Amino acid sequence: MDFLAGCAGGAAGVLVGHPFDTVKVRLQVQDVSKPLYRGTIHCFQSIIKQESTMGLYKGVGSPMMGLTFINALVFGVQGNTLRYLGKDTPLNQFLAGAAAGSIQCVICCPMELAKTRMQLQGTGEYKSKSKNYKNSLDCLVKIHRKEGWRGINRGMVTTFLRETPSFGFYFLTYDYLSRYLGCEINDSLIIPKLLFAGGMSGIVSWLSTYPIDVIKSRLQADGIGGVNNYNGIIDCVKKSYKVEGWRVFTRGLTSTLLRAFPVNAATFATVTLFLMYMRGETNLNECEAGPAIQQPTSM
Repeated sequence: MDFLAGCAGGAAGVLVGHPFDTVKVRLQVQDVSKPLYRGTIHCFQSIIKQESTMGLYKGVGSPMMGLTFINALVFGVQGNTLRYLGKDTPLNQFLAGAAAGSIQCVICCPMELAKTRMQLQGTGEYKSKSKNYKNSLDCLVKIHRKEGWRGINRGMVTTFLRETPSFGFYFLTYDYLSRYLGCEINDSLIIPKLLFAGGMSGIVSWLSTYPIDVIKSRLQADGIGGVNNYNGIIDCVKKSYKVEGWRVFTRGLTSTLLRAFPVNAATFATVTLFLMYMRGETNLNECEAGPAIQQPTSM
């Protein structure tokens, strides 16, 4: 049930948030000496004007295929890990979320690599004149042919460093807020309560590790055009900071937070309601697994 709920939540999240993610990636990797975009709103406007609305959905195939399974894996692992740990405490909520985050990196890293490459393809062009990749799968196949498995897993370490703690905070925050707000299935305000708890969980999760995401995006975009600028994580951090200062680690943050709230609100609300209705529960505390739906916590 956890896995099915995760699939439904993942699909809902992708449809809501992909345009914001495209803007985030464009802002994170643009050349500061020759910037194409002045900020989040200008980036949105430029993409729509130059590439049409569909430009915002470049690379959507990768997360649509991947995130559905990732969320199924995340919510399934989180629920089972929490049951294995036994007692529902804030620490166990964090550990269960962190375990789920670390395991899904195997799928998440290649998926985001393809997504990033597709999002950057044909920047500023209404119709891409020279497409390197036909779609996300073609992108991964070509990267594998050229760079092997090492290329497919480019950015794996930064993905792991980002996902492990962020998912811990993700589930911990949602669990606390959903209980604090008293989310019950017969509550007339359950939908807005779940949306608020899910949205805030996404914001806290992103804020906890956002600088790492900037480095991950830069490493995964590195090599486009045949030129490699970075030799690794430390080199990327040093060069980025030297050229752009500390603000480089907040590039695209506005777009990310604007995306985080609706995406995670849709995801968590879908997952929670799915589990509650499928199990016929009337109270979050009575459910056995899923996000914030375990036994009463001490929080």
